[in-house]
Amino acid sequence: MDKWDKRFMDMTIFVSTWSSCYKTDRQVGAVITRDKRILTTGYNGAGAGIKSCKERGECLRVKLGIPSGTRHEICYAIHAEQNAIIQAAKMGVSVEGATLYCTHQPCSICAKMIINSGIKRVVFKEGYPDDFSLEMFKEAGINVQKYYEE
Repeated sequence: MDKWDKRFMDMTIFVSTWSSCYKTDRQVGAVITRDKRILTTGYNGAGAGIKSCKERGECLRVKLGIPSGTRHEICYAIHAEQNAIIQAAKMGVSVEGATLYCTHQPCSICAKMIINSGIKRVVFKEGYPDDFSLEMFKEAGINVQKYYEE
């Protein structure tokens, strides 16, 4: 890891503070970069025009007893990685060959989007209970690195 990895990982932590996730351990941020430039950012939160769990005063997943790493579709939030890729599409910014930095290891749904978007490198700080995503990244030839503080 180099000083740029640290800078961009620090940015993901800052972006994660914008999260509207009700659970404080799931404040997730993502930054997509290429050539030492930030292309887009994303955080986990409810889609446009949809109340977030913070606004509702409860987490739907907790209310229904859904374990972390499962049933991703039962949630008002869009994952940080998904939001960063969606923002790139909305703004007409190609992420081909880019690096995605994320506070947490991407889930398998995000992994599929990352692979098909052309992102070639993923750097994450915290683990996530989804080994299938790591298997897909490996098969697709995506460079995945766990970030460690120096």
